[in-house]
Amino acid sequence: MTIYQHFTFDAAHFLPHVPAGHKCKNLHGHTYHLTIYIAGELLEKEGWIIDFSDVKATLAPIISVLDHHLLNEVPGLENPTAELLAKWIWDKTRPLLSGLQKIELKETPGTGVMYEGN
Repeated sequence: MTIYQHFTFDAAHFLPHVPAGHKCKNLHGHTYHLTIYIAGELLEKEGWIIDFSDVKATLAPIISVLDHHLLNEVPGLENPTAELLAKWIWDKTRPLLSGLQKIELKETPGTGVMYEGN
């Protein structure tokens, strides 16, 4: 069984390695939509895989590093593409959430990335 939980955060960034004149070279912001997918066995007594409040508490300190910040200033995110941001979130979350299956990160309503680890 797989559960998911959705989060949002707002952040600014610029892409330093795109060609001159590319619009993303300029500072701009997004409202990111992050969905965390966790797979596991249904715990018979509790009736769930994991308590959603535990997932929220686990993600809160990770999201607080990103929310309303310039992503380029976050250690490890000097080139904060959606793909590298998804990997960064995965790398921070994976050791904390057993059963993490994948994450989906939307940069805009029509663009995003799904990441399932290495």
